[in-house]
Amino acid sequence: MASPLQGKNIIVGVSGSIAAYKAADLVSQLRKLDAEVFPVLTRGGAEFITPLTLQTLARQPVAADLWSEGNGWQPGHVELADKADLLVVAPATADVIAQFAHGLAPDYLSSLHLVARCPVLIAPAMNGKMWTHPATVANVATLRGRGVHFIGPEEGMLACGYEGVGRLWPVEGIVQEILTLLASET
Repeated sequence: MASPLQGKNIIVGVSGSIAAYKAADLVSQLRKLDAEVFPVLTRGGAEFITPLTLQTLARQPVAADLWSEGNGWQPGHVELADKADLLVVAPATADVIAQFAHGLAPDYLSSLHLVARCPVLIAPAMNGKMWTHPATVANVATLRGRGVHFIGPEEGMLACGYEGVGRLWPVEGIVQEILTLLASET
C-alpha cells in the first residue's frame, strides 16, 4: 500500500524560534510517510538548529542563502517552489509572518513564498504578547484572506517563562494537518 505522502514534495521552512528544534521531528515524520522534504532555514532558524541536522533527516540539502543558490540557470527558490506540493513553515515567527503578509523578500524563505503557488501552512511559535499584538493579528488576517492555512499556536509554558498562547502546535498535529491539506488537494 502506498504511503499517504509518497510522491509529495514538501518544503519545510524553519525560522528563528526556540521551537526550531521540533522541525527535526517534523522532517523525520514526513520522511517516514515517504514525502520528499526540502528544508529551508532562515538565519534566525540556524541559531537554533543546524543545517546538518535537517539535511541528514531530509536527505536533501538545506536552502538558506538566497545569494548562493542552485547550480543551474534557474534561481533555486523558483525551481523549488515550482515543484512544491506544500510549503510548511514550522516554527513561524512574527517576523516571517509579517514578511509574508507584506510581500517582503529579504531571504530565501520569503522569496520562495512569493513564487510558490502551492498551499501554505503556517505553524506559529512566539511570545504570546507578540502573537496577540495588533500588527501580528492583522498580518495573520491578511494571510488567511489569501488562503494561507494556520495551525496553532497552542497555550502552555513559553520559553520566555510566561504561561499563555504561543507554543508551536504539537508535531503530530502538524503532520495530521499536512495529510488533511494534501488529501483535499487531490
